[in-house]
Amino acid sequence: MKKNYLILFFFIIAKFILQYSLISTEYELHRDEYLHLDQGNHLAWGYLSVPPVNSWLAWLVKIAGGSVFWVKFFPALFGALTIVVVWKIIEELQGNLYAKILASTGILLSVLLRINMLFQPTSLEVILWTLIYYTLIKYFNSEKVKWLYIAAVIFGIGFLNKYNIAFSVLGMIPAVLLTKQRKIFLQPHLYVAGLLALLIMLPNLLWQYSNGFPVIHHMKELTERQLVHVDRFDFFKSQILFFIGSFLVIIAGLYALLFYKPFEKFRSFFWMYVVTIALFVFFKAKDYYAVGLYPVFIGFGAVFLAPVFENGWKKFLKPVFMVIPILLFLPLYQVAFPNQSPEYITSHPEPYKKMGMLRWEDGEDHPLPQDFADMQGWKELAEKVDKEYSCLSKSGNTMVLCDNYGQAGAINYYSKKDIKAVSFNADYINWFDLSKKYVNLIRVKEFSKDEDELKETGPYFNTGKAADSIVNKFAREKGTTVFSFEGAKIDIRKRIQDEIDKMKW
Repeated sequence: MKKNYLILFFFIIAKFILQYSLISTEYELHRDEYLHLDQGNHLAWGYLSVPPVNSWLAWLVKIAGGSVFWVKFFPALFGALTIVVVWKIIEELQGNLYAKILASTGILLSVLLRINMLFQPTSLEVILWTLIYYTLIKYFNSEKVKWLYIAAVIFGIGFLNKYNIAFSVLGMIPAVLLTKQRKIFLQPHLYVAGLLALLIMLPNLLWQYSNGFPVIHHMKELTERQLVHVDRFDFFKSQILFFIGSFLVIIAGLYALLFYKPFEKFRSFFWMYVVTIALFVFFKAKDYYAVGLYPVFIGFGAVFLAPVFENGWKKFLKPVFMVIPILLFLPLYQVAFPNQSPEYITSHPEPYKKMGMLRWEDGEDHPLPQDFADMQGWKELAEKVDKEYSCLSKSGNTMVLCDNYGQAGAINYYSKKDIKAVSFNADYINWFDLSKKYVNLIRVKEFSKDEDELKETGPYFNTGKAADSIVNKFAREKGTTVFSFEGAKIDIRKRIQDEIDKMKW
């Protein structure tokens, strides 16, 4: 056992080292991270697009000093803990050390390296899905009701982290009904555990109710703008690529759940996979919504394959299956992560173009992958806004109004002037402070929208000018302009409030 856990410790350390080495110092945080970090400054039981758990983590990051190290710590931690939970799943399934190493290698060198790179709710979601499956395995093995209550707590926390976890239960119910394990529905403690989960979820449900259920508005907007464009063939292709190094292990796990006698009591897990994937396909969900499904099936597959590889010529497959994840990961390491400088990528575009990484959502090829370009130019923007803010604030209160959440969040994260930038975009629409009168305005406008800003806003102020702009040629926000308006002729709060009322659902 001591040897086992020393090896597990090695995987945990390897996970942290990999995560912290995947992003070159030339890159800043991603635009989405700034929003999630700013939610930690506005703690609530819900937000327009996500539940509250990630904001609590953002608050902890803030308490720890808010450095990039701590921003990246929690996603890396959740990735490492996912390996630990799968290790425990394999122990529960009576798997040997080889099975644990095989599964851990596949999970370490997988799409989780991308997911655990960013401060978003998805990293925690994956481990919570895995934990729910672990508690179900424990219950099927022991029939101890404590595991139902533990599962309820995990689901409740998962709901407060990302609503997507509801699909895990929606996949479980019909799957369990199809097998002998359906007797679980005769267990009264199951329904008491359900009430416990509801109690944990209740504060967010009440927040949704009191705010007019913004999640419905968000889902409608998501469907109209993004999910409608989801290609189902691409969805299935991504399912293979997410854990490509463990693809054969996953297939073996699904096979074993149907035909391997020791796994008979877990047969419902096969149907959980089928039903959950079917639900995601039916609703045209984004491909990464299903990532939380796979770690447990890697565990099942590894436990099944370990004894298979002990006999005859199959012994030669033992090292082969260990090496496959490594061999498939090495070429991806060079292009799938922002670990090369922008200058290097622009001078060596061929491998990135070959993988389609230079194509943005506008359908055009650009010098950098879109995610990488979303990690450029933010410090420059904050510095230029700070500079203008210092000049304007001498004559009175100054509002900083941005076009999007990335701009507002980045300014608030990097500002040395304690600026509280806002936007009509995302959760910032709820964070305007209209209790004081504003004399000046800094308007941050995207390049494609800045043509008439002086003409549109200038008449309401004594002076107006285009003060500066982002010049970083690698930034997606390149050309974003900082407009400066001084000496308001009217109380701009009325116009701001009218715009808030118009923009709100």
